[in-house]
Amino acid sequence: MHHRGISIFTHRILTNYNFVRATTTFCYYSSHSHSNPLTPKPNGSRLFSFTPRHHHRAPPDPDDPSHLMKEDGVSVCSQMWIENFREPDKVVTNLSSYLRRFELWVLAYQKVCADEMGAYMPRSSIQRSALEDLLALRNAVLDSRFKWGARLDFFIKSPKDKTDYGSLSKRKIRAILTTTQPPAFQDRIVQEVLLMVLEPVYEARFSQKSFAFRPGRNAHTVLRVVRRSFAGYLWYIKGDLSTILDGMKVGMVINALMRDVRDKKVIDLVKSALVTPVITSKVDDGEKKKRVKRKHQKKRVLAEDEPKPDPYWLETFFGFAPEEAEKHPSWGHCGILSPLLANVCLDELDRWMEGKIKEFFLPSKSDVIWNSPEGESERGNTSWPEFVPTSGPDKTRKMDYVRYGGHILIGVRGPRADAATLRKQLIEFCDQKYMLKLDNESLPIEHITKGIMFLDHVLCRRVVYPTLRYTATGGKIISEKGVGTLLSVTASLKQCIKQFRKLNFLKGDRDPDPQPCFRMFHATQAHSNAQMNKFLATMVEWYRYADNRKKIVNFCSYIIRGSLAKLYAAKYKLRSRAKVYKIGSRNLSRPLKEKKGQSPEYHNLLRMGLVESIDGLHFTRMSLVPETDYSPFPNNWRPDHEKALIEYIRLEDPKSLEEQRSCIREQGLVSPQDYISMLVWNYKRNAIMLDQLSLFKSDGINAVKDQQLLLGSNQEVHDNETKEMEGNEGIHVAQM
Repeated sequence: MHHRGISIFTHRILTNYNFVRATTTFCYYSSHSHSNPLTPKPNGSRLFSFTPRHHHRAPPDPDDPSHLMKEDGVSVCSQMWIENFREPDKVVTNLSSYLRRFELWVLAYQKVCADEMGAYMPRSSIQRSALEDLLALRNAVLDSRFKWGARLDFFIKSPKDKTDYGSLSKRKIRAILTTTQPPAFQDRIVQEVLLMVLEPVYEARFSQKSFAFRPGRNAHTVLRVVRRSFAGYLWYIKGDLSTILDGMKVGMVINALMRDVRDKKVIDLVKSALVTPVITSKVDDGEKKKRVKRKHQKKRVLAEDEPKPDPYWLETFFGFAPEEAEKHPSWGHCGILSPLLANVCLDELDRWMEGKIKEFFLPSKSDVIWNSPEGESERGNTSWPEFVPTSGPDKTRKMDYVRYGGHILIGVRGPRADAATLRKQLIEFCDQKYMLKLDNESLPIEHITKGIMFLDHVLCRRVVYPTLRYTATGGKIISEKGVGTLLSVTASLKQCIKQFRKLNFLKGDRDPDPQPCFRMFHATQAHSNAQMNKFLATMVEWYRYADNRKKIVNFCSYIIRGSLAKLYAAKYKLRSRAKVYKIGSRNLSRPLKEKKGQSPEYHNLLRMGLVESIDGLHFTRMSLVPETDYSPFPNNWRPDHEKALIEYIRLEDPKSLEEQRSCIREQGLVSPQDYISMLVWNYKRNAIMLDQLSLFKSDGINAVKDQQLLLGSNQEVHDNETKEMEGNEGIHVAQM
């Protein structure tokens, strides 16, 4: 009975053409099994193990993550940036289609892993289980099943999170649910995806007057804009709106977001992140563990996948952050999306101020700058924008505005009454739009002669008498003495001393005295010097555009050098800084402690690589500090990535391509593409003519007709040329 069933099944396979290969294999197996009695007999499981060969491919599995990654995530992001910069005024309604792109989720996973583990994870290194969990997270977001702030139930966990949440005790579970915890790994992935989707939309629409929390813009950009555009202003309004960064009502944020984005899925996701409460309670005193005081505490060893903490020099530099850059918004569960949402809300203020700038502008022909209706086109001396020649009492009414985070700076050229009127209107706008109560004290009006503090730099005005040279009628160069004011952007020494005092590097105001930095007590001299050199290098870069760059950096070097000298005096028991400088030289590059009885000198050991080299402190003399950067700043400046996007869109437009080609033709030039195509066309034309001439000489006109049949597709291209050649050669043969 068993053999009969096998024969029937074999007959059915033979009748199907698609299973011939499987049948052949089975017959081969059967023939060999009869010849060898030790070979096991075929059974049903052996038969069903063969895979049939079909002509049509099976449809791809929609749940397979590998089938969903069709493009690179960076190319998808680039496509979004190009689309939004091509149509910056269009209301966006199709962001959910980008939320479905699995490539963006993989890219967000890589970015969060880099922040979490301190190393970049290539796509090939991502495990399949992680991709499946990431796909489950994406589907949960699209199906509205994702909840912000989860503590125990996750769709995906961090690669370094090895906690088994199912086996935790009740006390640990209660501590997780009731105390402050870092944002969940899956929350950070969703935040990254939302940032990738929303940032291109609003970066194409943001005002050019805002500079904080935006790619390609920083505090240096603000200082360069102020130096370029604020030279002629007399009155300044400095405002602090940083309370908006602490948080706003959810309805205001959503209304500001829906001005340009009308995608319900994205709006609901952001709204739930703002509405979901964040648990910030602390552990009770009774539940705190008693810390055992150890006499000899070992250094904590970092895990393999644990990122290194910030070095000492970087922490010190972060301590120098100006007041305008100290506050960073963090709204609900939005995380890294919070700065973008803050800029979206404050963009209404930027647009309102841009309207006021146009409304306020009133040129005066008697003024030396901005004396025409074009405004910026008649700025004055564009090669020296900080200089403003003296003018009469009738001045052009003009103002400008910049915003860095929650801090604003408005410059007004005109009477003080105009600045007071603008301040009153600004107070009313902030009250109506943001429900923010401001007064005259929070928006002071100051004259340029008193010095305006912004980003730890002081804006002031100096009277200068330069020698002005210009070309008169007839080409004669005239030199005459001029008088005017010069806008000076100097680093505040008072703020620098304040920051050093906050970091315990010095004490005293009038005569600051350096204090030893005991955090570097257990480090070697080479390591301490290297750390402080990195700090000084960042300070040199921070004060790059300050007029007193040499002076302020030399002061920082003096404080750091004195602090290290006091540290080495205490560490090596040298009693005074003078003795440290005597042994270690002015820049502390010589070793302060040497073993007794050494036969070779220190330099010989250094040459043999047996000791660590010691780099001396940098910028110990003012002549070693680089000069201030006065490189010209263009009027309509844009960051490099925006310029590349705008240029790409312009070149992609067929109108611009046609304009370029017509301009090349008018100037009598040939583009490389046209030149190459012309050469190829001439080569083909000459080759055909040579073939035809050879045929004419051998067989005459009939052979030419046969050759035309062989040429095939070339006949349509060269039809007119062939007819002319036939006519001419026919006449020539008849004459012969």
